[in-house]
Amino acid sequence: MGATILTLPPAETAALPNDHYLNREHGLKSWLLTQDHKRIAWLYLISLSFFFLVGGFFAGMIRLELLTPQPDLVASDTYNKLFTMHGVIMVFLFLVPSVPATLGNFLVPIMIGARDLAFPRINLLSWYLYLIGGLCTLTAMVNGGVDTGWTFVAPLSTHYLNTNVIMTGVAIFIAGFSSIFTGLNFIVTVHRMRAPGMTWFRLPLFVWANYAASIIMVLATPVLAIAVVLVAIERLLNFGIFDPAKGGDPLLFEHLFWFYSHPAVYIMILPGMGVISEVISTFSRKRIFGYTAVAFSSVSIAVFGFFVWEHHMFIMGVSNYSALIFSLLTMLVAVPSAIKVFNWATTLYKGSITFETPMLYALGFIGLFTIGGLTGVFLGSMGMDVQLTETYFLVAHFHFVMVGGMLMAFLSGLHFWWPKMTGRMYPESASRLAAVTTFLGFILTFMPQFVLGYLGMPRRYHFYPPEFQVLNVLSTAGASVLGVGYLMPVIYFTWSLKYGRIAGSNPWHATGLEWQIPSPPHVENFTEVPVVKQEAYDYEWLAAQEEKAAVTV
Repeated sequence: MGATILTLPPAETAALPNDHYLNREHGLKSWLLTQDHKRIAWLYLISLSFFFLVGGFFAGMIRLELLTPQPDLVASDTYNKLFTMHGVIMVFLFLVPSVPATLGNFLVPIMIGARDLAFPRINLLSWYLYLIGGLCTLTAMVNGGVDTGWTFVAPLSTHYLNTNVIMTGVAIFIAGFSSIFTGLNFIVTVHRMRAPGMTWFRLPLFVWANYAASIIMVLATPVLAIAVVLVAIERLLNFGIFDPAKGGDPLLFEHLFWFYSHPAVYIMILPGMGVISEVISTFSRKRIFGYTAVAFSSVSIAVFGFFVWEHHMFIMGVSNYSALIFSLLTMLVAVPSAIKVFNWATTLYKGSITFETPMLYALGFIGLFTIGGLTGVFLGSMGMDVQLTETYFLVAHFHFVMVGGMLMAFLSGLHFWWPKMTGRMYPESASRLAAVTTFLGFILTFMPQFVLGYLGMPRRYHFYPPEFQVLNVLSTAGASVLGVGYLMPVIYFTWSLKYGRIAGSNPWHATGLEWQIPSPPHVENFTEVPVVKQEAYDYEWLAAQEEKAAVTV
């Protein structure tokens, strides 16, 4: 027999629940063999944080080298390895799995009223595959690194003098299966395990976003796997697949790689957009304006993402006619993204806005992602792309979308759901300072790079004309501030695990099933099958319930 779960959340309690997913079992074995989606989310969070620190170390080395015009810190081949390993780790081991594997794993089943994902064992297997892929990447790094660039462009990746290409390719191949399993799990769970009354248009927008990203994971990731396997075959068997010296076609590799890698941008950013929808709605105390349009825009971005890969190849010899079509498609993919931004802005209009830490990160996301999206339109235009694509303008654009956008969204979601995951609050003053520090550090790091790119400084060079030094020094100084902003949450989150005040089940007074159960949740999430009777983000209903409860008291 079902129980109606959407009722007024209980008042904040003075202690954590006696029985929850963190204390039901103890010991390392209970974690390494767990099938609980919430614990697996923690395993991913710890692993992702480690690889983020490793990738951040490489970024720091790059910025230190660029402090001066001369190559006085590392040699040319070492610099090539630094930016390659930075890109490989950050893209494949952090940005792609970040929100789906952590927040998505933890929240998607709870948000739809399920007790776990559809395939718990496959969920655990996906983490082990991710870990194996990460260890293979570290092995390649320790054994001399890889120096082809994170895009493995042919014929560089097929040249025998370049190091550890096959090992790194194996790492990406294995980590790709981790993404496929996660996406498959989400798709089946959303289709088959929604609670009674949880119709498609009562789904939280976070679920819609992860569902759309899962479609891309399942359909696009195998193409990257094919490209990596073909590179390995060419290197091992000396076949002419991509290397023109052997009769191959390097453009074939570009088509295969970017057919995955441009949709991969949306694997990274779509779940982050879902986070922002939840946070904006909660701290504006309003239902998201145009819920249906925002939901379908997630699916539209996923679909359009498969048709714009060639805009990465305008300077590589593709025909003018196909480039014209892909330029148009690139402009069109901006439309569903703009729908989200305008609908978030309209939601904020006349809302009862409060500026807690998740909201600060969310507002930072909107600003930085909008700049990144608008500069992407420049790169989608053939004439501008020829001038800008191999310069620091592209580096700045990519980081505004992925780091300024995706990472701000990830931190927004982590701060938003941290009380639910742990049952404890973090210090609000320190977290607000971290949000502001991160935003300012990011602007100081990457805004000068737009100017550098416009002036013509090419990317992937570790020496440059002296007139570019001032802007590079500003960028390196900003990276130092940014690093502090990223380390601060590690400190106060760790502190909060023991000393943070008890959060209660719903510290933000938010709607949604996850806020109607204790913090931290029980192992089974729900003691009875929930029945959903309200639409998503029904804050008018919640306000009425709170008023009724206040009158009763």
